[in-house]
Amino acid sequence: MSEFRSRCIELRRIAKWLAVVLLFAGPAPGQSAVTVAPADRFATFIELSGPIGPAMSRYIERSLADAGNQHSAVIIVEMDTPGGLDTSMRDIIKAILASPVPVVAYVAPSGARAASAGTYILYASHFAAMAPATNLGAATPISIGGEPNSAPAAPPTNPSEAEKQKPTADIHAGTASERKAVNDAVAYIRSLAQLRGRNADWAEAAVRGAASLSADDALKQHVIDIVARDVPDLLQQLQGRKVQAANQEFALDTRGLAVRSIAPDWRTRVLLILTHPTIAYGLLLIGIYGLLLEGYNPGAVLPGVVGALSLLLGLYGLQLLAVNYAGLALMALGTGLIVTEFFMPAFGSLGVGGLAAFVIGSIILFDNHASGLRVALPLIVGIAVAGGLVIVAIGWLAARARRRPLSAGVEMMIGAVVEATSDCQDKCVVRYGGELWNARTAGPLRSGQQARIVKVVGLTLWVEPQQD
Repeated sequence: MSEFRSRCIELRRIAKWLAVVLLFAGPAPGQSAVTVAPADRFATFIELSGPIGPAMSRYIERSLADAGNQHSAVIIVEMDTPGGLDTSMRDIIKAILASPVPVVAYVAPSGARAASAGTYILYASHFAAMAPATNLGAATPISIGGEPNSAPAAPPTNPSEAEKQKPTADIHAGTASERKAVNDAVAYIRSLAQLRGRNADWAEAAVRGAASLSADDALKQHVIDIVARDVPDLLQQLQGRKVQAANQEFALDTRGLAVRSIAPDWRTRVLLILTHPTIAYGLLLIGIYGLLLEGYNPGAVLPGVVGALSLLLGLYGLQLLAVNYAGLALMALGTGLIVTEFFMPAFGSLGVGGLAAFVIGSIILFDNHASGLRVALPLIVGIAVAGGLVIVAIGWLAARARRRPLSAGVEMMIGAVVEATSDCQDKCVVRYGGELWNARTAGPLRSGQQARIVKVVGLTLWVEPQQD
């Protein structure tokens, strides 16, 4: 029993010594820097290319979540975007701020840009990097209604001068709603700049005055952290840098990291296609003309099926995008007027008016140019030319039919020859064009005798006998 107690006491002493050793071996108070575990030997690569819409935001959010679940060492988001929708941009920023893995926004390759919404995403990322010959900025919010009537003068890129002018840069510019949107965007991007320790004054200048910077100037003004030629150069420059994520400070170990790309899944690829403005616009046109062909040829089935499917897909794509409903209404009005021209020719007035309404509606359907979402102008021009040719063809066919001699109607019956089916004095039945008609005759007719039509009253023919 005494031997057992002595062993217990000895084990307790060993445990105390181990606790002391672990205490001194751990980080000193006030130091929370750790190194990324060697097992996390890969970097996640995500490509953000083109306008930022709902499909792109879902792809980025899902990719960030997957990278966190796979314990990636770092996430690189390569950006080349003209901007996008405010709601989609904020969804991406929320995912970046909640990411337990450091996110590096990398504007690349050379010639790329991070304009408008891309600037906000760059400011929200843990690290901001750019390739040579790239630019960022022009982050002024623009509503669907278009640009403000009186835009403020662009402030100088010198931070000290921009700071002096920022309170009065746009105090009287635009409407109350536009000033409200600008002030909200300024507060948002300044909060992101303060969170990441970047140049908040230039960020405000980018919103109020649409200022832009090249990669070297952005590095000098502390807007970005790194200028890197490519991804290997970026990983090399990230080596040893500390970043705050998941409530602790990470010292990145990016030497020899493998790069794994996350490609969009099939659902995201379908959404990216459907939410492309030109694709949604084309599906809308196919749907309209498919249903028109089915209406002109009932029972054809194929045009109706293709038209209904295309129309539903096009409307779904438009529903996910920020659409100007005045433009959509003008497109519907123009289609209705062109269809009316087919059934009720009005010497081209309905067709020309419908074509003009359709073209104007197509142009303003996506009139938020800052978002980069718009229908390709060559497609609109092609549709306008095709519609004009159709209207001209309708007018030519109508004029040709007007000059053509009559081939049917009562007028064509006057003077035509009929044949009596029996002997009669006043009322009789005659054969005309293979049909039997009731007739009134000015003189007696014998069976088989021919007569000439002189008048048509209702369904009765007035005839006069012809001599044999």
